[in-house]
Amino acid sequence: MKTLRQILASKDRPLISVSPSDSVYQALSVMAYNNVGAVLVLDQGKLVGIFSERDYARKGILQGKASKDTPVRELMTARVYYVTLDRSVDECMAIMTDRHFRHLPIIEDDQVVGIVSIGDVVKETISAQQFIIDQLEKYITG
Repeated sequence: MKTLRQILASKDRPLISVSPSDSVYQALSVMAYNNVGAVLVLDQGKLVGIFSERDYARKGILQGKASKDTPVRELMTARVYYVTLDRSVDECMAIMTDRHFRHLPIIEDDQVVGIVSIGDVVKETISAQQFIIDQLEKYITG
């Protein structure tokens, strides 16, 4: 199974982030433009939170907060669970499943180096399983 280092090496997307002082509307616009479900919240390069569609739905819409008037810091998830580059895809799948996360930031030497989504993890898991199936079929058929 691949590590996150290997997965990040194959991704060609830059880090997508917003500032905690940006409006929720700005964050949603960034997410829509980049076709992602969450963005990292960075303050002077340091990870201070993550903002997702789920945060917006549960803490914004349901609480009647206007997206143009509300700063990201009010709705973001501030206690961010993260992983390091040496973690395997299986470990990330377990963390994401257990904690009900869809996005996990990746930190190395106190710097954010990427983010992995549940889609990335599922895609890699399916790819690894397909490789094993192909190898077994070749072995069986000679």
